[in-house]
Amino acid sequence: MDIKKTFVSKTDNTLVQFIRYVFVGGGATVVQWGLLLVFKELVGLDANLANVIGFIGGLIANYVISTIWVFDTSKVKNKAADFTAFALIGVVGLGINQGMIWLFDKYLAEKQIFGSLIPADKYYMIGQVLATGIAFFWNFFARKILLYSKKEEDRTSQ
Repeated sequence: MDIKKTFVSKTDNTLVQFIRYVFVGGGATVVQWGLLLVFKELVGLDANLANVIGFIGGLIANYVISTIWVFDTSKVKNKAADFTAFALIGVVGLGINQGMIWLFDKYLAEKQIFGSLIPADKYYMIGQVLATGIAFFWNFFARKILLYSKKEEDRTSQ
């Protein structure tokens, strides 16, 4: 694989975009998790509320870097509409995330399914880790297919 094509040149190659999205998603995850931990552990907010704050920070970071480096051509030409569509796809990912955090923080923590291995007040992070993986794949493929794949007329003109 050509390193320059993978990391520098504009591309619509799904594999190259996926590799780039791993880095972008990783950076956005650091932002989201950092804000989640700050607002849950230091500020004392509920895990789900802290996660929403983290999601907003991660979403903004993801959008900015993705539109510069991963997906260079959107089907939506209006930037506000493009961000809205990008965010709506992310909201589905947030729903996955919130559901997993709720399941682990509110339901499974009470049952202490991991015994004394994990303190009950840290179960939300298990849900967060699992949800991050699921939401990553949802976000990439939904955005690629719905927003950033080539238009049919672009494919036929090549």
